[in-house]
Amino acid sequence: MSKEIVYTEEQLLKHCQSLFVKHGVPEEDALIVSRILVQAELEGVKTHGISRIPSYLKKINLGTINPRPNISVVKQNPASIVLDGDNGLGQVVSHRAMEMAMDLAKTSSVGLVSVRNSNHFGAASYYCQMAAKQDFIGMAFTNSPPGIPPWGSKKAYFGTNPISFGFPTAGEFPVIIDMATSITARGNIILAAKKGEKIPLGWALDEEGKPTDDPHAALAGAVLPMAGAKGYALALAIEILSALLSGAEIGVNIPPVTDLESKANIGHLIGAINIDSFLAKEIFKERLLHMIEEIKEQPLAYGHHEILIPGERRYKETLRRSKEGIKISADLAKELELI
Repeated sequence: MSKEIVYTEEQLLKHCQSLFVKHGVPEEDALIVSRILVQAELEGVKTHGISRIPSYLKKINLGTINPRPNISVVKQNPASIVLDGDNGLGQVVSHRAMEMAMDLAKTSSVGLVSVRNSNHFGAASYYCQMAAKQDFIGMAFTNSPPGIPPWGSKKAYFGTNPISFGFPTAGEFPVIIDMATSITARGNIILAAKKGEKIPLGWALDEEGKPTDDPHAALAGAVLPMAGAKGYALALAIEILSALLSGAEIGVNIPPVTDLESKANIGHLIGAINIDSFLAKEIFKERLLHMIEEIKEQPLAYGHHEILIPGERRYKETLRRSKEGIKISADLAKELELI
């Protein structure tokens, strides 16, 4: 097992930013990407953390990610924008999209930004946290390289197509819902493959369409949708909303994660809702806090010790890792020139 090295948030942030700058990304954009990746590390979501950097940098060097995109508005209405990301880093494009969505929502109650020509945008929850911190309800959907099959098929067609929402509260942390439409994030299978670990049966199919506990066979096959046919239907909806609507690439036409030489043309849908347009935001936040308190007071099922609210675990992990530091494997640290 690889040794782990502990870094502070500031150390990781500065180093990651310098790596992106070294590869031609403007300082401000490099900070945005680094902050989103390091936030995932703080929350314990390593699958969307700094382990993604090597592939991003390789794609920049190969010319399949544009380090200095000209992000442009293709079409604009009072409550919506179609945004062309010019093949930029997904985090840079999506950060801009959420800022635009919130600006639209200030005057039009709701702001929706449909994005094309983007790339992997990291943890969807980050953009919803952006909105929640500004007292908006946030939404973030994206498609991704093929990972899960249509229900009844053995071949991957849809990405894991995550969906995320953020709701501000009067409490310590916002309610953050962030989930893939697959039974597990593909990143968890990639991580298991790197560690030489098996995955649970029921997560994936091999190339022949048979259940497998081998992560390598799973990556060559397909990850199963969550909740069976229901997860497939939700993945289809996200594909339509994030990619079909924006004009981005869809389904099997998106190059696989391992293909670093092709442009991805990922699509997102980023949204913000102005709470004050419906209910005074302070009343909304207090009501949501009251509902959280009621949820936590419900009787526990056998074998359970507490009821967690979506986003609570990440919030607690962030507090802990902010104090104790962020553990990074020595192998990854070496790859990123941290040691």
